[in-house]
Amino acid sequence: MNEVIIQFFEWYYPVDGTLWKKVSEEAAFLKNAGISAVWLPPAFKGSRGINSEGYDVYDLYDLGEFDQKGSVRTKYGTKQEYIHAIRTLQQQNIKVYADIVLNHLGGADETEKVMARKVDPENRNQFTSTPFEIEANTRFTYPNRKKKYSAFEWDYNCFTGVDCAKGIDEKCIYTLVNDYGESWEEVIGEEKGNYDYLMFSDIEFRNPAVREELKRWGKWYFETAGFDGIRLDALKHISPDFYNEWLDYMRTHVKHDLLVIGECWFPDNIDVLLEYIKATESRIHLFDVPLHYHFHNASKAGKEFDMRTIFNNTLVGVRPDLAVTFVENHDTQPFQSLESAVDPWFKPLAYALILLRQEGLPCVFYCDLYGSCYTEKLLDGTIQQVTMPIISSLEKLLMARKEYGWGKQYDYFDHPNCIGWVREGDGSHKPCAVIMSNGEAAEKEMQIGKQYAGKCFIDLLGLQASEVWLNQDGIGKFQAGAGSVSVWVPKE
Repeated sequence: MNEVIIQFFEWYYPVDGTLWKKVSEEAAFLKNAGISAVWLPPAFKGSRGINSEGYDVYDLYDLGEFDQKGSVRTKYGTKQEYIHAIRTLQQQNIKVYADIVLNHLGGADETEKVMARKVDPENRNQFTSTPFEIEANTRFTYPNRKKKYSAFEWDYNCFTGVDCAKGIDEKCIYTLVNDYGESWEEVIGEEKGNYDYLMFSDIEFRNPAVREELKRWGKWYFETAGFDGIRLDALKHISPDFYNEWLDYMRTHVKHDLLVIGECWFPDNIDVLLEYIKATESRIHLFDVPLHYHFHNASKAGKEFDMRTIFNNTLVGVRPDLAVTFVENHDTQPFQSLESAVDPWFKPLAYALILLRQEGLPCVFYCDLYGSCYTEKLLDGTIQQVTMPIISSLEKLLMARKEYGWGKQYDYFDHPNCIGWVREGDGSHKPCAVIMSNGEAAEKEMQIGKQYAGKCFIDLLGLQASEVWLNQDGIGKFQAGAGSVSVWVPKE
């Protein structure tokens, strides 16, 4: 089948413990819609308890089982509900991808007095102090879990850096002087000199005890949850050497066909993504971040954006076998850390570009299928409401991928505002012609194939009322509305 992932959460999902239940309730619908895999959010307890989205991970072994950080359940529900959601999806032959955050821990149980050095936040290789003592949040003992599943305790030797110290009001980044040095680990890219440190207590992967504990945890997590694949968070902040070792262990001792997708956020530098792929020897599929930013920019520029360039310098353009294409995610939503929202008018075009082409593994965003409305408090105290509308054509585009997104592909990227392509179908699936315009209404001649001469085509999305009849050479003149996309398929 033509695989499609859905990211089944968003940053502002209600803090009511219902997400795992909703996953179970929606499983049959997702299957019928053509979804083949569901990416679920981090399931472990975060430092803010039920208010945590999971990326401020506190205890990797607490999937909503222990009374920690003020609650037993997580924002999304209990451990039992999580496991039930996974099994319900798998009963529908939908794969489950677990979100894994191994860059840092937050919400330490105790502080420790440690030696540290300040660094320049814009050039983390530059020390701005000599070593001095701070009291850091680096002791994780999990007293309420009482060593169930693991007796491992984290201390300062398990971390490379922190961004706060008890009794010091100044906000700055510190490297910790531990048994493995006082510098950062080597990471890919030159952003901020070295972008090993992101937030909270940054994990020290040079410590062999840490690496072994994370292998034990990975095995436990799979045996507990039984997921089919994983999504790895914050790859550019973690040494690729660690994930090479960890993934080889997971694929050798846990699940040999484990699918791995990673977030490596370099918006406009395809060369760094390729460098990461080389460093990890193609072990990891990567989200096509440059393509997302093309979508964002195109939605803002309107007809001034040259649609012929939409795949230039993208991962799907150079390594389609490892590209996971997406339009939007939880980080790009309005008011989020990587805000780069795609305007609603352009989303049908963007989804056609990832769902109806041969290249890439597409990922659909929760808000675009279900919608979202939320508020955010601004710095001046005012409250702003955000509405992310349901993309009304998305279900039909998913159906089009399932029924018509097959066979050889022929591109007509020959006009700055109007592009198109044809999928010729195969023995089991009929062909389609896709045309879109980011300017005025447009039309384009495209050849479906001589074997379809005399056939009638209609717009599956219902936006064009006319019919297109192919001539003796299987060529038709297909239309798209202004700022719109149409998918032309044979009339039944």
